Amino acid sequence: MPKVGDTAPAFTLPSHSGTTVSLSDFRGEQHVVLVFYPLDFSPVCSMQLPEYSDFREAFAEKGAAVLGINRDSVYTHRAWAEAYGIEIPLLADMTLEVATAYGVALPERGISRRAVFLIDKQGIVRLVHVERDTGDFTLHAAEALDEVEALAASPVPVR
Repeated sequence: MPKVGDTAPAFTLPSHSGTTVSLSDFRGEQHVVLVFYPLDFSPVCSMQLPEYSDFREAFAEKGAAVLGINRDSVYTHRAWAEAYGIEIPLLADMTLEVATAYGVALPERGISRRAVFLIDKQGIVRLVHVERDTGDFTLHAAEALDEVEALAASPVPVR
């Protein structure tokens, strides 16, 4: 698992919108809030990702993009986004390769752990927040937004 101060593992994945998204797309331009979650249409995830989507404009105003990522297909992501009004990119990590690189894969269950990584414009990990089997959100969108604001105010790692 990358630690604060490490270079974030690179990735390129398909999005539910039909585009391909790479972490490098944001380098020098935007911070990235990378939200790993277990499954589309599951109870907690169906609250968590819509909440992050609701905050997308506030994140954009602070210079950050939010990306959701899990092992579901782009087709499942698309159906879920339509059903729940999710307007952030949902990325399909069907082999759990990216979740493994970030240390949050649960291969025995075929899913990823719920986690949030804040990656700055230079591709450096500034926050790692991983759920520890509590069933709650890893980090609420408002709390993640506070972390983005703290990062904008200070070039040093926020956590």
